[in-house]
Amino acid sequence: MIFDISKTKSIANTFIAELRDEHIQKDSMRFRKNMERLGEFFAYEISKSLKYTDQDIVTPLGVSTCGVLAEQPVLATILRAGLPLQQGLLNIFDKAECCFISAYRKMDQGEDFIIQMDYISTPDLDGKVLIMADPMLATGQSMVMCCKELINRYKIAELHIVAAIASAEGVAHVRANLPKAKLWLGAIDQEMTSKSYIVPGLGDAGDLAYGEKV
Repeated sequence: MIFDISKTKSIANTFIAELRDEHIQKDSMRFRKNMERLGEFFAYEISKSLKYTDQDIVTPLGVSTCGVLAEQPVLATILRAGLPLQQGLLNIFDKAECCFISAYRKMDQGEDFIIQMDYISTPDLDGKVLIMADPMLATGQSMVMCCKELINRYKIAELHIVAAIASAEGVAHVRANLPKAKLWLGAIDQEMTSKSYIVPGLGDAGDLAYGEKV
């Protein structure tokens, strides 16, 4: 299943437009906030697909039967760029536990690169719904590697992948390697550069949120 925000008109499209805008991007606080708000939007949409249970809630005047989440999901992200998007998810799933993964591109030979994964900090994921957030789904290699590592360690009940911008190639790679995953995307762009940056994309999300790395 693929949920593509750009296919329908909503306020989320404004968040994405500002994330892409090279002038608005100069305000890193605004960039982080827009990414966070997009995460909140995704959380609301994902919440519609989760399981609920009826619970009797006592009010000052009586009892109301309300549908509440049967179980909180676990919110995972790939450091550092994914932090604002994950925070948006956490604002809505405010009782959720979190998982953090360090993965990055490492130059191999010439223009080629490999994905280096150094660190995972996670709660128990057995039987849990996992929501993996990363703002840019370019080649999809790091996303697939991280998800497969967690799948190999735990019996994950359900996998959701959230990205602000994806490439068509990255989507195809994820679907081929993680066929049961549900994808929640802000937009799908058709091109990538020779260095695997999405075009038109929005640039380097980590640098825009937290400053250029050296």
